[in-house]
Amino acid sequence: MSNPEKPRIPRALIVAVQLDSVSDVEFESSLAELADLAKTLGLEVVGQITQKRPSFDSTAYMGVGKREEIRQFLQNQKAGADRLSQDDPLAVSDAVEFILVDHEISPSQALNLENEVGCEVMDRTVVILEIFHRNASSHAARVQVEIARLSYMAPRLREAAKREGPSGRQRSGAGGRGTGQSRAQTDSQKVRVRIAELQKEIDAMEVGRDTQRARRLGQSGVSQVALVGYTNAGKSTLMRALTGKEILVANKLFATLDTKVRTLQPESVPKVLVSDTVGFIKNLPHGLVASFKSTLDEALSASLLLHVIDAGDPGFEAQLKVTDKVLAEIGAESVPRIRVFNKIDYLPDVASQEERTAELQAKYPGCIVLSARRNDDITQLHQSIVQVFQKDLIESEVFLPWSAQKLRGEIFSSCEVLEERADAEGAFFRFRASADTVARLTKLAVDA
Repeated sequence: MSNPEKPRIPRALIVAVQLDSVSDVEFESSLAELADLAKTLGLEVVGQITQKRPSFDSTAYMGVGKREEIRQFLQNQKAGADRLSQDDPLAVSDAVEFILVDHEISPSQALNLENEVGCEVMDRTVVILEIFHRNASSHAARVQVEIARLSYMAPRLREAAKREGPSGRQRSGAGGRGTGQSRAQTDSQKVRVRIAELQKEIDAMEVGRDTQRARRLGQSGVSQVALVGYTNAGKSTLMRALTGKEILVANKLFATLDTKVRTLQPESVPKVLVSDTVGFIKNLPHGLVASFKSTLDEALSASLLLHVIDAGDPGFEAQLKVTDKVLAEIGAESVPRIRVFNKIDYLPDVASQEERTAELQAKYPGCIVLSARRNDDITQLHQSIVQVFQKDLIESEVFLPWSAQKLRGEIFSSCEVLEERADAEGAFFRFRASADTVARLTKLAVDA
């Protein structure tokens, strides 16, 4: 009986240039992040080749010697895979199929590197775009990803035509005549037309989202908090803990691409809506910042941001800068925020957790250090959120005659009722609420 065929996992080699301006810690953090991205994409990283240089090689990203080292590595991997397949025809190939470059490189650099080492090259932006493409579930997210992918492809079509040889440079029309455009030019024009079509779809969807958001936030006594932060910082776990709703939780980068909006539980006065947003990442492609602005718009419309940070990540300070930079790019830098250091329970023991908590609270006054998996920590965060929205509540009182008791339910749903007392004429309610809610209820009570 033959052995069942083993699942085949594509293999990848990471290559990276460390520029003089990049510290060792930053460089190692970036390499680890690219490895996580590769894992999310379903690739197995079999090694990495790095080089320190003052600038990228303009021809093929890395220097000549390092390119030869890459070529030799790939040849050795292939030779080993060939020997394995001769011994066992059912064996899974160990040959490397992808070179992952830890930067965005030019089309010519990618093509030259690919031709020289004989392996498909994916730069950091391509990896992220492919992950977004696979993970987008809603129609809106899929459209946004396609715009980003096409925008990235457009300047690369000329290089793609070079790969096809003379046919890629043929002129359109009979016998290569006609419009006088090369295939690359024709393809580029098609891409521009397609992007314009998709952008119209996005614009139409944004109108609908704006209307829905306005209706949601227009509800009396409703406030909104948005979770923002680095991808894989535990935002989805925190979202589930705060709202009591089942949310996808996965130890993968960009597991969440579509905005989720849920009610803070237990419900508070005022009622608070919690929204998750797409995670940020080092060198997030600008096309994706623009394309996913609809999900990040939740941060703009929120009254409070919960900036979620992985407390145990040694590179969290660089991640703080990334998040602050992206928030500034979308105009949300002025929205009030609470820094929430999550995953403190990932540290090995109580002593190290307490030491790290004290260190973070001293460096970032007002921050909250917690584990999204501990109920007491979530209760503390819930109270902090509610306190933010209750600080502007004012105290008032209304009288409802017995004939207007239908308003009683609205008072209890939109206000913090401090006292209720009754007499022969009706009931008095002393409560705390926003100024707008007080004015509205007072008018309704007078008109009743």
